[in-house]
Amino acid sequence: MIDPFDAGLISVAVTITLVLLGVRIGYASGVVGMLGLAYLRGWEPGTGLAGALAYSEVSHYSLSVLPMFILIGYLAFFAGLTQGAFAAARAWFGWLPGGLAVATVFATAGFAAVSGASTATAAVFSRVAIPEMLKYGYDKRLAAGVVAAGGTLASLIPPSAILVIYAIIVEQSVGALLLAGFIPGGISALVYAGVIVFRCKMWPQLGAPIRGTTWNERIRATPGAFPIIIVVAIILGGIYSGWITPTETGAAGAAVIFLMALMRKVRTGTGMTRDDLGEALMETSKITVMIFTIIWGVLIYVRFLGFTGLPDHFAQWISSLEIHRMFIFLMILGVYIILGMFIDGIGMLLLTLPVVYPAIVVLGFNPIWFGIILVKMIEIGLVTPPIGLNCFVVNGVRPDIPLSEVFKGIWPFVLADLITVGFLIAFPGIVLYLPETMMPSNLG
Repeated sequence: MIDPFDAGLISVAVTITLVLLGVRIGYASGVVGMLGLAYLRGWEPGTGLAGALAYSEVSHYSLSVLPMFILIGYLAFFAGLTQGAFAAARAWFGWLPGGLAVATVFATAGFAAVSGASTATAAVFSRVAIPEMLKYGYDKRLAAGVVAAGGTLASLIPPSAILVIYAIIVEQSVGALLLAGFIPGGISALVYAGVIVFRCKMWPQLGAPIRGTTWNERIRATPGAFPIIIVVAIILGGIYSGWITPTETGAAGAAVIFLMALMRKVRTGTGMTRDDLGEALMETSKITVMIFTIIWGVLIYVRFLGFTGLPDHFAQWISSLEIHRMFIFLMILGVYIILGMFIDGIGMLLLTLPVVYPAIVVLGFNPIWFGIILVKMIEIGLVTPPIGLNCFVVNGVRPDIPLSEVFKGIWPFVLADLITVGFLIAFPGIVLYLPETMMPSNLG
C-alpha cells in the first residue's frame, strides 16, 4: 500500500499533468481528489465525503457575494457606464504623452471598481478604447497591451471575486482583503500610467497627446464618472464604516447600478434594454457556475491533501531551511509566475494555497498582505503567454490585431507589475493600512 504522503505527491503530479493536457482544473482536481479519498478512506466513505463537500463547503453565506460582484460588472456595461468613464478620463488625461492610453488605464481602474471580472473588463475596453486609440494613430501593440493589462486591475480592485475566494480558503476576513486591495490597485494604475507616459515621451510615435480639450469640455464630461464613484463609495465606505457587511456590498452595488440604468433609460431613452438585462443575468449565471464548479472540484482535492499530510510536511520543510525567509518567499513568487503561464488564476489559487499557505504562516508573513501579493502574481499570469487569458480576449474582440502583437504589447506592463510587487514587498504597511484602521467588528 502506498504511504499517504507519497499518494499526495503522486496526486499533485497527476493533477498538474491533467491540467497541462487541457482537462479543466475543476474536473481534474475533483476526480483525483475523489479517487484519492476513496483510496485512503475506502470507496463508500471516500466518495460519500466527496459528495457531501460539494454542498457543505460552498453553502457559506459569504460566497453569495460572488454572483453579485459579477452582476455589477455586466449591469455597468449594459447601462453604458464604461463609455462615460472613458470619456471623462479622456477629457482629463488626454493631454499627456500617450494620453488616450493613460485614460484607458484610469477608466479600466474605475470599471474594475464595479466589476469583479478581469476578462469582462478587457472585453469591454477592447470595444470602447482600442478604436479610439487607433483612430488617433496609436501603436497597435500599445493599444492592445494597455487594455489587456488594464483589465487585470479587476482582480485586485474590489469588488474582486479572487480576493473573496482567497479569503474563504484561508479563513481570513473578506472585508479586510477587499479594503486591502484598494491602495495597491491604485498604485498599479499609477505605475501603468507612468510607464505609458515615459515610453510615449521617449518614442512619441507610440501615442501622441490629444490637444485642444477645454476646461468646459472637461467639466461636462466629469458626470460620466459619477456612477462609478458612487458605487466605489458604497463599497469602500460601507465596509470601512461597518454600515453594511462585505457580503451585502455586492447586493447594494448591483442594486445601485440597476437603479442608475433605469434612471438613464427614463431620462435619455438609451442604455440597458430588457434583453440586455436578460443577457446580464445569463452571463452572470454562466460565470458563477463555472467558478463554483472549480471550487467544488478543488475543495474535494484539498480535503484529500489534508488526509495525506502533504501541506504540513511542506510547511515543516520550509521552516527547516537555513536561508532567509524573504529568499524563500521570492522563490514561491517565482513558482507562481511559471504556473500563471499555464493555469488560470482561480484554479492556480485553489490548487496551490492548501500547500503554500501553511508555509507562509510558518514563515511569519501576514495573510492579508500575502493575499494581495498573490493576486498581483495572478494578474501577471493573466497577460503572459502561452495562456494569457486577457490577451486572448483582446484578440477575440479585435481579430485585426494579431495575438502575437497583443503579447508583444503587454511586456512593459509586466515590468510595471513587477515594480509594483517589489514596492508592496518593501512597504507592506501600504497594503495593511486600510484593514488595520478598521474596527475589528467591521471586518466581517
